[in-house]
Amino acid sequence: MRRLQLTTAGESHGPGLTAILRGVPAGLEIDRERIRHELRRRQHGYGRGRRMQIEQDDVEFRAGLRGSETLGSPICLWIPNRDFENWREVMDPLEIDDERSEQRRLRSPRPGHVDLAGGLKYARHDLRDVLERASARETAARVAAGAIARQLLAQFGVEIKSGVRSLGPVGQDRSTPSWDDLRNVDDESPLRAIHPELEEEMVRLVDQAKEDGETLGGSVTAIAHGVPAGLGSHVHWSDKLDGRIAQAIMSVPAVKAVEIGSALEASGGVGSQAHDAILFDEAKGWRRSSNRAGGTEGGVTNGQDLSVTAYMKPISTLAKGLPSVDIDTKEERLSQYERSDVTALPAAGVIAEAMLALVLADALLEKLGGDSLAELEAHWQSTQHLQRDWPTG
Repeated sequence: MRRLQLTTAGESHGPGLTAILRGVPAGLEIDRERIRHELRRRQHGYGRGRRMQIEQDDVEFRAGLRGSETLGSPICLWIPNRDFENWREVMDPLEIDDERSEQRRLRSPRPGHVDLAGGLKYARHDLRDVLERASARETAARVAAGAIARQLLAQFGVEIKSGVRSLGPVGQDRSTPSWDDLRNVDDESPLRAIHPELEEEMVRLVDQAKEDGETLGGSVTAIAHGVPAGLGSHVHWSDKLDGRIAQAIMSVPAVKAVEIGSALEASGGVGSQAHDAILFDEAKGWRRSSNRAGGTEGGVTNGQDLSVTAYMKPISTLAKGLPSVDIDTKEERLSQYERSDVTALPAAGVIAEAMLALVLADALLEKLGGDSLAELEAHWQSTQHLQRDWPTG
């Protein structure tokens, strides 16, 4: 069982979102402003829809803290949906207006979305019952929980940043970025592009897609810096850290592929150009000449920066619609339009950061053990001492 466990609840236009985070050790001071900062970052980005103007995400703590300090018990977060007031007659948990609900009913599923598959699985007459939970709105709860994981990781010197690597065809030829590249990303720029010289072309592409009723995908890279060696395990398949990271990043809406390090480039070359030479010196200890592996080998972190790239398909909600079928009449018709984004790549990077933080915090707790921050810090010092003196004979 994982040490850090997250459960979220809530629908896109329901009253709000809940996150319950189990496993955070006692004694961690939580900075609410840092959580608010991450929520604002998630809402930023050129090409986002009108929902970002309606919501002003904030977080409330309902359990697990006292005086801003964690107690070791589950932490319960609440993020209210401001748009719920416009949807109360349709989305109230206990009582809805049948006529208004029928007007809002989704009956023409969107290709690429879970509308049809979810409707078949749960036998729902109104596909809104599927889309409301599948909506990327849920990721606000993940970002809030991830911000707590980030604060735990920061206690041990781990930082995480991200940026947009490519949008549509723009930037596809760029190599895997480094930590220094991500440190220079401007969070206030329209698209949080890793290569700022590409941003003007990216913005033009978004404008054209919006005019054409289209959507755009691309890629984002997230890097964790200061990650210690020895997180994860090679012993069991389910404990391999790169597999756990890949699953977490693949859970980000519209992400269809995940790359660790420079895997795509390496897959097209030879072995001598795919791996990272091992070096050692007395001052720096074990190090590498490069980081093509992206910080993991055999499912275990090796002390290098942990680099993950997520590849996001174009959003499946198109203003001009796509060929679909009315689930009532079985007649051909265009898919229904739900308010959406042209692209959500800047937000996808922030969500990827949160998911990476949750996985790494879990792996750190697994490695160190302990129920309080004081215990973790004591175990951390012991671990660092053992690694400095390895091998001991």
